[in-house]
Amino acid sequence: MLFNSLSFAIFLPIVFVLYWLTKARRKQNILLMIASYYFYACWDWRFLFLLAFSTFLDYYTGLKIEKSQKKSSKKFWFWLSVGVNLGFLGFFKYYNFFADSFAELFAGFGFQINPWVLKIILPVGISFYTFHGLSYVIDIYKERIKAEKSWIDYALFVSFFPLLVAGPIERATHLLPQIKRERNFSYSNAVDGLRQILWGLFKKMVVADNCAYYANMIFNDYHNYTGVTLIFGAVLFAFQIYGDFSGYSDIALGTARLFGFDLLRNFSYPYFSRDIAEFWRRWHISLSSWFRDYLYIPLGGSKGGNWMRIRNTFIIFIVSGFWHGANWTFIIWGFLNALFIMPSIILKTNRNNLNIVAEGRLFPNFREIIQLIITFSLACFAWIFFRSASVTDAFSYIGRLFSTLGTGIGYPYKLLNGDLKVLIFVVIMLIFEWFMREELHPLRKPFTKLPTIARWVIYFLLATLVLLFAGEQAEFIYFQF
Repeated sequence: MLFNSLSFAIFLPIVFVLYWLTKARRKQNILLMIASYYFYACWDWRFLFLLAFSTFLDYYTGLKIEKSQKKSSKKFWFWLSVGVNLGFLGFFKYYNFFADSFAELFAGFGFQINPWVLKIILPVGISFYTFHGLSYVIDIYKERIKAEKSWIDYALFVSFFPLLVAGPIERATHLLPQIKRERNFSYSNAVDGLRQILWGLFKKMVVADNCAYYANMIFNDYHNYTGVTLIFGAVLFAFQIYGDFSGYSDIALGTARLFGFDLLRNFSYPYFSRDIAEFWRRWHISLSSWFRDYLYIPLGGSKGGNWMRIRNTFIIFIVSGFWHGANWTFIIWGFLNALFIMPSIILKTNRNNLNIVAEGRLFPNFREIIQLIITFSLACFAWIFFRSASVTDAFSYIGRLFSTLGTGIGYPYKLLNGDLKVLIFVVIMLIFEWFMREELHPLRKPFTKLPTIARWVIYFLLATLVLLFAGEQAEFIYFQF
């Protein structure tokens, strides 16, 4: 069930009405859990068993870890949970990748082997709910939290439908207390949630899906395009993946707010970043912070000097790339981002830009403009690997880009056939986000201080754009991860 589908437009109001008609917290949680499992079953009901097993495993091992008196017993239950979770993730997501990679390695030495490749369907959301469970078990093992005694409450924490298939990656310390407390309907929160849903639908259906049409055209046939057009394709993909994933996150956060929950923020206007370190503090925040807390810091963080900081940074970025998919393109994408962030790590300037760009000012200064352009260019360059079907395609794309850079200056306009609406949609998004860049989303304060008629005109225009100019309906990109 897609957020941008008619079925979800029917599903959400029904669950919303039943939820608020149900007064008792426990009954609300049961209703949300059932609705979440139904939501997941709409993808493939067979994977409900995997979701339920993963949930039961972490729930049970969490209780066992907390009750165990001996350290050896704690370790046993902890590593059982971690091993099984990562085992399932590795099997479904990476088995064929490793099998093919070993076959290619042996072929390089003259040995021809035929690996046993499985036709495995990747369970949607497995990377996300696996990380939910891992953080929960790790936090219990480290004695940061107590094990959850209620199966219903824990199952809802893992399966809550707004975040189930593409995040944000929640923490038990943040979401479980909200699940366990009484929730009362808030008109202001519900209205704000609807605003954020509208903005998310605009970014996904109008910006991302229209960018996808031309980005796919260019990437799928890059041999026949020249430098400027290939740059255009990389930029369009940058806005496609941002509109797609941040649009999903906006819809998820807005939907959760309808039910009285505040989820972790996942995006904070990353293309307004002045360096790559700032970009990664603003892009997929829940994943970046997960790797920081559960991988980077346990590895020693930055306590051991430059060498340890460099080593640990490369580890988390390469692991992050591998998390995204079983393809060497993602690993190189992670490696490139680690390279791009290295100057700020070595010079210890990675914490320089903690505030929003041009804070308190209408426009950035010249230096900030240059920083924004450089950071966006580096991100776009790395996105070429993320988007390409193979490493060979990525290098061929880049090679053709640079070898034909001075030709085909006007071809992007010809590619659009004079129809500039996709560029107009991107500009609309950037204008809204620039002027509201200090807010959680652009339709929040100070937008709400506009006259009522002005707000409703904007709502109407955005809804009209969604209805009339939505691109071809497509799954969200991060569903494959």
